[in-house]
Amino acid sequence: MGFVGSLIAGLASGETAAALRRARLAAIVYACAGLLALVGAGFLVGAFYIWTARRYGPIEAAAGFGIGFLVVAGLILLVFRLSAGSRAKQRERRRKADLTALGVTTALALLPTLARGKGGLGLILGPAAALAAYAIYRENSGHEPDDPDPGAGI
Repeated sequence: MGFVGSLIAGLASGETAAALRRARLAAIVYACAGLLALVGAGFLVGAFYIWTARRYGPIEAAAGFGIGFLVVAGLILLVFRLSAGSRAKQRERRRKADLTALGVTTALALLPTLARGKGGLGLILGPAAALAAYAIYRENSGHEPDDPDPGAGI
């Protein structure tokens, strides 16, 4: 209840509106700085192109820059593709953690209600015993149920 009270007090005092103004100002400042950084990088690329064109010729400089940018783009795509598996695993771990937290929260919220009703102790102990049995099974089986190759860790 303390969080809700704090939220209501913040809304009433205008603190939330002030925080939104600060966030909007920060977004504008960062957008301007990013735009100016991109313009500066563009001028640096242009200056390097002019220097390269004077030294090697305009055709050679244009071809070199084109090849260079294509190589950088290819490297970016390669790194993105190689890291896709780890990102998918991380999303799956996060999803499992979120679902576990949701289940635990729901169970804790329902626990007092179940304990008060008829047969409430049986409703609580039945699933708890099933979870304990599954945990014992998983520990003694030597591999996780989602493991595609149970013999790989041996």
